[in-house]
Amino acid sequence: MRKQYDFSKSRKNPYAKQLKRQVTIRIDTMAVAYFKQMAAELGMPYQNLINLFLRECALQKRRPTISWPEAGTGKSVQ
Repeated sequence: MRKQYDFSKSRKNPYAKQLKRQVTIRIDTMAVAYFKQMAAELGMPYQNLINLFLRECALQKRRPTISWPEAGTGKSVQ
């Protein structure tokens, strides 16, 4: 390995901005703790783990099952 490298003629990756996009989302503390614990076990950043999970969901076109309580009855509707 060299002690110094000359990057004066280098150029930025033109596809770098297409690789990832920074977004702000609100995730509940239980979900963050879950992914942080799993990421620590796997030895990777938890943001990368969340990204991998979401990408897998998108590729498999997985949709969540959501049930909301009916107003006044306590029963769930889907």
